[in-house]
Amino acid sequence: MTATKPLKAVAREKAGKGAARALRREGKIPAVIYGGKKPPVSIALDGHEMFRLLHAGGFKTTVFEIDTGAGVERAIPRDYQRDVVKDTLLHVDFFRVSATSKVHVDVPVHFLNEDKAPGLKRGGVLNIVRHTVEVTTDVGHLPEHIEVDLAGLNIGDSLHASAVKLPEGVAFSIDDRDFTIATIAAPTVPVEAEEPAETEAAAESADEAEAGEGEKPAEG
Repeated sequence: MTATKPLKAVAREKAGKGAARALRREGKIPAVIYGGKKPPVSIALDGHEMFRLLHAGGFKTTVFEIDTGAGVERAIPRDYQRDVVKDTLLHVDFFRVSATSKVHVDVPVHFLNEDKAPGLKRGGVLNIVRHTVEVTTDVGHLPEHIEVDLAGLNIGDSLHASAVKLPEGVAFSIDDRDFTIATIAAPTVPVEAEEPAETEAAAESADEAEAGEGEKPAEG
């Protein structure tokens, strides 16, 4: 369930784009902690540590105990900005939470039992409609991911939200429709279906060749 990790930060007094760029040149990431009916707190985080945390998975479903130097703030990442070219973080927004806080969070979807899906065994393709799903829960029940079972699915089948067993205390934020999470699509290139056609074409060519050879004596 909810993963909690300590995170060291330092308070930052200066704000604005210039101050943020200066921090990044020093290998730090500007961030802010807000919410909880308290004033926002501007902080700076270690760039290498944040890169590791971001790529470890489950970043937005992790509750961090952030030591700001003036105290410890319990918060989850609400949003972040990223340089897609350099693959680095530019800024992180943290939202204060308590054990009973209700949150709406995008959670990764993990697909199970692909080897038990007849449709995939027959060459079907798993078409993932949603790599993440938004759930509503309290922080104490926040899952790191949602598991979706593919066992028994055939080509043409769709897997909807109603087929997913959610952990206790967790609900899909979308509750007005039974949305699709994945489908099993037919193979793009039916290789096996082409082989008989090739064999038939070869047989026709052989027949034509034999017919041609049989006609040659008549020409003389």
